[in-house]
Amino acid sequence: MSPSLADYCAVALSDAFLGDGEILASPMGWMPALGARLAASTHAPDLALSDGEALLLDGVPPLGDEAGWPWAAPLPYRSVFHTVWSGRRHVIMGASQIDAFGDQNIARVGPHERPTRELIGTRGAPGNTINHAVTYWVAEHNPRVFVEAVDVVCGVGTARARALGAGGRFHDLRRVVSNLGVLTPDASGRLVVRSVHPGVDPALIVARTGFSLTLPDPIPWTRDPTDDELRILRRLDPRGLAARELPR
Repeated sequence: MSPSLADYCAVALSDAFLGDGEILASPMGWMPALGARLAASTHAPDLALSDGEALLLDGVPPLGDEAGWPWAAPLPYRSVFHTVWSGRRHVIMGASQIDAFGDQNIARVGPHERPTRELIGTRGAPGNTINHAVTYWVAEHNPRVFVEAVDVVCGVGTARARALGAGGRFHDLRRVVSNLGVLTPDASGRLVVRSVHPGVDPALIVARTGFSLTLPDPIPWTRDPTDDELRILRRLDPRGLAARELPR
């Protein structure tokens, strides 16, 4: 069974949960949900899975079967906030823009006085990023998303968190996973190439990033899924919903 690009993305997202233990996983989107459910099915059995919105899941349902899953319970907002404030949560969010130090924008694109795009708004990004672990999923790696400076700071990046001193002590940017590879903060807090997905030309991850990146030598490749992981991925996503998020 040969791994697909979607498999490599799911494995990279699953590995973001390594060592998390018993916390709430809040993945937003099909690919993040697949990564979290793979983690819960393998190396992170103590994860409390949510559907990323309003359901707490007992067990690991296939993608798309959440509403009819017999072991799903409502997850009230007040419970989510208590979990956020205690730091016992790991969220996988998207990013309309993300910069070299992991500042994230999901609110608007363009100047404040006259934005060119209005997006979903800041939402819970500030509280998420300052209180607990955060990973980002970007389905299409391009210089419109990976920018030198975001137009609005919604999710707090490493440099801003460090500038807060004690106020940023719970900041934990794990990784940014895209359709090309994985970026993680280095010792300075700047995003660097952690791995390139097999089958991807490594030069693309540099060419399609709007801030400076240097490729490591030798190139680190995203690890292959094991045969057991591939079987689990096929069971969790029989309709290929996660792969639909990738660009054609």
